[in-house]
Amino acid sequence: MQNAPDNSSVRSLVSVTQKLSPELQISKDEAKKFSPAGSGGGAMPAAIAKFWSDILAARTRSFSSGGTSAEPPYDHGSQTIRAGDELNGLLKQQEKIRHQFSSLLGATGIGRGAGSLNPELYWELLDVDDQGVVTLGASYNRAGAGGAYQAADVLYYASGGYYAALTLYQMWPVNVEGKASTLVWRGDMISAASLASLHGVERLASESAMMKDISKAITLFRRDTSGGR
Repeated sequence: MQNAPDNSSVRSLVSVTQKLSPELQISKDEAKKFSPAGSGGGAMPAAIAKFWSDILAARTRSFSSGGTSAEPPYDHGSQTIRAGDELNGLLKQQEKIRHQFSSLLGATGIGRGAGSLNPELYWELLDVDDQGVVTLGASYNRAGAGGAYQAADVLYYASGGYYAALTLYQMWPVNVEGKASTLVWRGDMISAASLASLHGVERLASESAMMKDISKAITLFRRDTSGGR
């Protein structure tokens, strides 16, 4: 965290953290732990790097032991938002998708307590609408009948920009002109305050654009770190 690049996105994250801006998606208890002492020097001052490192570590432990149900709310601002509720709300809007992935989701910590599947956990520093955002994610996968395969990638914490996001994958083995291939279906869902007032095509377009930006940032991060966490 302390080796974050010196760019406008990181500087924006440092600025809102130093001010404990109500835009920060943290809990009231987490906000009380911030101390500006020794915050000078570097793109990400030591005090701010420690503040975020501690938050991410604690939230990762909570997710590992109790899924999104154990995650502290975003209640530092004027509203109380729970990532688990947001994820469940997204899935309720897509009943056919929820039914298709019910077995996989029931074994995860997505929108519930800790599941039976062990996820791959990760954190990332992203650029969301020109703002630096630290985020936590978990990836799950499981083989199904007939060579089918399902996977889920959830972003269950974000310091800003969006509340939570979920990407689901369904893969089937197929034969194309005598060659073994894979047919992939992918569905993206995201919950964000900026989308609340939008409807219809405008909302779908904004959701798609936001998910593409976040997915692109994650892909670049994983490429640059060679898959390291």
